[in-house]
Order: sequence, then structure tokens, then C-alpha cells
Amino acid sequence: MDTRVLGTTGVRVSPLCLGAMMFGSWGNTDHGESVRIIDRALDAGINFIDTADVYSAGESEEIVGKALAGGRRDRVVLATKAHGQMGDDVNERGNSRRWLIRECENSLRRLGTDHIDLYQIHRPEPDTDIDETLGALTDLIRAGKIRYAGSSTFPASQIVEAQWAAQRRGRERFVSEQPPYSILVRGVEAEVLPVCQRYGIGVIPWSPLAGGWLTGRYRAGATLPASRRAERIPLRYDMTLPGNQAKLAAAEKLAELAEEAGLSLIHLALAFVIRHPAVTSAIIGPRTMEHLESQVGAADVVLPADILDRIDEIVPPGTNLNPPDRGYDPPSLADPSLRRRR
Repeated sequence: MDTRVLGTTGVRVSPLCLGAMMFGSWGNTDHGESVRIIDRALDAGINFIDTADVYSAGESEEIVGKALAGGRRDRVVLATKAHGQMGDDVNERGNSRRWLIRECENSLRRLGTDHIDLYQIHRPEPDTDIDETLGALTDLIRAGKIRYAGSSTFPASQIVEAQWAAQRRGRERFVSEQPPYSILVRGVEAEVLPVCQRYGIGVIPWSPLAGGWLTGRYRAGATLPASRRAERIPLRYDMTLPGNQAKLAAAEKLAELAEEAGLSLIHLALAFVIRHPAVTSAIIGPRTMEHLESQVGAADVVLPADILDRIDEIVPPGTNLNPPDRGYDPPSLADPSLRRRR
């Protein structure tokens, strides 16, 4: 599998990144099978693994640690994330120095390693100064606990703010951004991806299969599949919402286009994401070995211009068909009181 440079770091990673969200209680509870899936991904040429502390309350990190024990760790660019709630205490979460220093140590222990290659802030936090967060990450880098820092699902304005704060205060900067990006969720094409290109930031999209909508399982006239993901985030699957109805109609057209092109819908969807010049590596999140095998071949697919034009006709550039799919609502949208003058 070919490799690409992550931003301007000089670190080379595969165009597909193995996401570990589905390993553990959120997905595959069989640790042995999850380890075998990781082994197969590495054998297929993937050298990039992404997880997070919050995935199955740390269980995902533990599974990844088991898979990389015994000498495979140095072959892998290992990424994890922090921000989500990890305990009952009100401060066992967030982007503060107090929490990040502590939680980094917890992730190191669960992963069974002495360093994390890419430590990412899972979501922005408006009530925490970005300099507070960058200061903690800078100290972790200088202590050798992490090699690089990144962000996830940050809007363009906050990506720029973080770059400027790092420059002004002499902090280590974010070298990567992990946004939601797929054929059905193209909003980041308007500002996030161009901003990342401008600042030399690597882009590692999550959910390139749109949370399963682009796997071929969602077809018009068929019974929609049940999933744990739909239970956790119903707004992305509730078919009473016009946005999800639009996704179903688009998925049907895309499946027909893939068939015309002699491709699986999965390969079409993944190849679309990794074809964007801003994208470094797309995160795939298999739960089973079958899922992995259906996805790894997409790294070799190059979509011609006419197919990309047809995709643009089905879902126009910069469009999110279902607004909740953008992954993060800033307080200015989520809190009505901030939009209504007293």
C-alpha cells in the first residue's frame, strides 16, 4: 500500500487508517477476533491506527495495546484521542491541562506503550482557552509522552485560532485534523479542508462510509438494518427526518453509479474521500474481518473525472444532506439563548 506524508511532519502513513471504535463493547466484544482484524490490517499494508479513550470506556485502547504487543508497536503510527467523559467526576473529561495530563497517562497504560504518536483533542470545548489545551499538549510532547498533537471535528475558525495561538505563545501546533467527511457529508469541503491545506495540516476523515449508509446495506425499498450506532446517535438514522430520507435516495443513486463503474459502493465511497488533495488518510472502522476485507482494496482505486462529476451531481460539493451528521454543534447553534437577545 502506498503512503502519504501526514501534513508537514515527514511521517508517512497509509491512505487508509484502521479505526478501532468498533473494538470492544461498542461493537466486537471478542478481543481475540479484534486482534486478528488488526493483524490482518497491518499485513495488508495499513500502518496507521486510530482509537480514543472514550471508545468502549478504554476497552478499545486495551485491545489495540494487545495487538501491538510483542514488537509490532514501532511499525505503527498510533493515534488516540481525549475529551469525552471517562468517569463520574465532573472533571474526568474535557480539554483542560488537569485532565489531559492525567488522561494521557491512562491511555499510555491501556495501550501498553511509552509514547503516543498522535494525541488528538476529540472535540472543541468553548469554555476552555485553546492556549490551556495547547500548553498541556506542548508539555506532553517535550516530556516524550506524545510525538504530535491534532484536533478532531474542529470548525475552520477554531483550527485557525489554534494555529495562531500556537505561533503567538510558542506552543506546539496541531499537525492534523480529523473531520467527518464522506460523499453524503461534504460540508468540510467549503472551509475546513481548504484551511487545512493552507496551514499544512494533515486530514484524517472519520466516517467515510457515512456511518454505514455507503456500505450497500441502505437501499430504497429494503428494510433498514438495526445497529448499535443507530441506537447511540438516532438523529443520523431516524427516517422521519428529511435529511435521512435524502441520504437514502442519494445512497441508492450512488449504488447504481458504483455498479456502472464496476465497483462496490464501499470502494467508490472510500476512493472518493482519499482522492481529495487535502486528505491524508481515511479512517475505516470494521467490526468484523468481512468488513475489513471489503474495504482495504479501496486504496488502489482511482476514480476518473467523469465518475467524480456524477458524484457531484448526486450530492453537490460542500453539502451535508443531514445537518446532525456534521458531528459537532457549537453552542451558538445548540443553545437557543445565545441566538436571542434578552
